[in-house]
Amino acid sequence: MPCAVRASLLAFLMTGAAHAAEAGAAVAPSWKLSGFGTLGVAHSSEHEADFSSSALKGDGAGRSHDWSPQVDSKLGAQLDVQVAPRWSAVLQVVSEQRLDYSYRPRVEWANVKYQATPELALRVGRIALPMFVAADYRKVGYAYPWVRTPVELYGAVPLSSSDGADLTWRWNGETLRGTTQAYIGRTDMALYQGARLRGTGIAGLSQTLEHGDLSLRASVLTTRLTVSLYPELFAGLRAFGGQGLEVADAIATERKRANAFSIGMNYDPGQWFVLAEAGHYRVDSFLGATHSFYASSGYRHGAFTPYLGYARIAGKKPPGPHALATDGLPPPHAAAAAELNLVLDKLLRTIASQSTVTAGLRWDAAPNVAFKLQYDRVTPRAGSRGTMMNLGPGFRSGQTAHVSSAALDFVF
Repeated sequence: MPCAVRASLLAFLMTGAAHAAEAGAAVAPSWKLSGFGTLGVAHSSEHEADFSSSALKGDGAGRSHDWSPQVDSKLGAQLDVQVAPRWSAVLQVVSEQRLDYSYRPRVEWANVKYQATPELALRVGRIALPMFVAADYRKVGYAYPWVRTPVELYGAVPLSSSDGADLTWRWNGETLRGTTQAYIGRTDMALYQGARLRGTGIAGLSQTLEHGDLSLRASVLTTRLTVSLYPELFAGLRAFGGQGLEVADAIATERKRANAFSIGMNYDPGQWFVLAEAGHYRVDSFLGATHSFYASSGYRHGAFTPYLGYARIAGKKPPGPHALATDGLPPPHAAAAAELNLVLDKLLRTIASQSTVTAGLRWDAAPNVAFKLQYDRVTPRAGSRGTMMNLGPGFRSGQTAHVSSAALDFVF
């Protein structure tokens, strides 16, 4: 976490304690430690690529491992502190596989909250971005019915938290409850071997509406995004001068404007549920633009919940040019340009187009413990690799992967 954020957290805690003393409050701070985790394993029939739950993982099931625990396994801990009647703080740390294959814990949340009124609250620190229905609990597998959140939507936006501030206003009407959240911030995440993902000038707005058993959420976010990957590729392109610079500028993710929008609903009267979300994400770089959605429904019968789902993502390349022109180049230069064009083509195929059909069963075996079995029929489309990774030479877009997963989710 940046030093400025740590300093802000310390200052807020000291200020909260001082205000409590000034008010004569004799309430000692209260602490609550909780945790969550998933022990999972996944198998994929696609042996020329890895199926993974996130593009920020090193490997997955299929090519790297016949049965992989890395796809879904994670462990998290959360500390909640009530400093004074209006002041509180939260720290959440999660350990799961990273791009460098390590399980080094990452701070997901670390913020201080000031409850100005019963309706209005201010937070400063590291805050979960409220982009989806499951934004506040996307790491807690026990909280949702599936083994994992749909990768077509939740994997499309690489940002999950920001260091900054947000303002939340909760209001109640006669039949309608609402939560309006506005936020600003930045993020800086290590990927591997010096590569980083940076988002500056993050700004967004989220609106949640609740009416009886129905909950709706709409969110919008904008930022300047930098992803420092593939430096050799972009150095090679720029060595070609004019046209190389033009291609590199079109493809590189260097302070490019990124915009994201999502809308979702959750209808849950108790015996059954319906969840559906849609989103749009665009960066004029090798990350491209995507439209994605999913719909899922399940029926609760005692401790068992069978469920079905369908998800789809459609990707679009950024505005061109997407390749170097080789006509008229000396043979050695033409050969080098052709090699760079092959790498560029592979890179642009990472813009996901894919569909997934899901069927699963959740068994609430004990209080705070759920066992899940899930089958996914995953089909990359339109020449894309979809959400697959670590491709082998025999990978073919359009070939369906059959993914079987089992997971044990728990909270404590």
